[in-house]
Amino acid sequence: MKPERRTLEEEILFTHAAAIFEHELKTRLNLSTITAPLFVSSNSGLNDDLNGTEQAVSFQIDGQQFEVVHSLAKWKRWILGETETEKGKGIVTDMKAIRKEEISSPIHSHLVEQWDWEKVISKNERTLETLIDHAKLIYRALKTTEREISSLTISPPSLPANLYIIHSEELLKMYPTYSAKEREDAIAAKHGAVLIIGIGADLSDGKPHDLRAPDYDDWTSINADGFYGLNADLLVWDTVRKASLEISSMGIRVDKEALIRQLELTKSVSRLMSPFHQLLVTKQLPYTIGGGIGKSRVIMFVTKKDDISKVIPKTEILHSEIAIPTV
Repeated sequence: MKPERRTLEEEILFTHAAAIFEHELKTRLNLSTITAPLFVSSNSGLNDDLNGTEQAVSFQIDGQQFEVVHSLAKWKRWILGETETEKGKGIVTDMKAIRKEEISSPIHSHLVEQWDWEKVISKNERTLETLIDHAKLIYRALKTTEREISSLTISPPSLPANLYIIHSEELLKMYPTYSAKEREDAIAAKHGAVLIIGIGADLSDGKPHDLRAPDYDDWTSINADGFYGLNADLLVWDTVRKASLEISSMGIRVDKEALIRQLELTKSVSRLMSPFHQLLVTKQLPYTIGGGIGKSRVIMFVTKKDDISKVIPKTEILHSEIAIPTV
């Protein structure tokens, strides 16, 4: 099937939507834009290994191994320490990544674009309240963006007034026979927008709601509700696809104790030898909260597109689209 052509007006709308959201995000969370690396050294411990099985695109420069980033989950915390950023301030990057093992779908692409953000907090702010407060600010940024884009198109806004908050264990008890994805669809359809807290630790059925790497989000500390997890996913109900859409993954970052606990649980204690992890266990990095927000997904949602391929940058010309001249 021949792919749809995009108009210049659509491209301009996509750029405008991204600009609105980024402005709202920076203003509400007190973030400053900085440039981001496309690759990091393989032995630094800075790359995000996602679920622990995905292989990064790698190459050598002068005999040293480098990897194209999966995300900047750990790099952001490191750079906040390097720049001695003060509490209450943070950064956001326009991150581009290649995830070569991603399975393409209407919401997944090998090219990943994110607003990767990170903010310095105090030790006393490593709480569920801090997590929820920041999630609500991100949601307000999304609502404003949807409203502004809606005023330029014929599609009415769909987001509810408030973000519904639930822990993954509570969600499991609500829908005990559903898969994690089915639970997400059910709760998002019911409430329109939901923050699911506690991603990574095993629930009462012996399985995590979803997997998380052990060395950035804190998913094993007990939160104020008595459940595991100081991290969360923010999902909305996509009225075009009739399914839930994850907009952001975020969390309070690990301290030394949570890091060691989670490395032991995932049998990856050997990571402690990397430079990044050594900085963490010797407490040379600031306490932070941060996350990634899918840029293409935000644009897809607010412009009411049914497939992420309709908003990501074009990367190829298919032979079926053109007539190849004979020489």
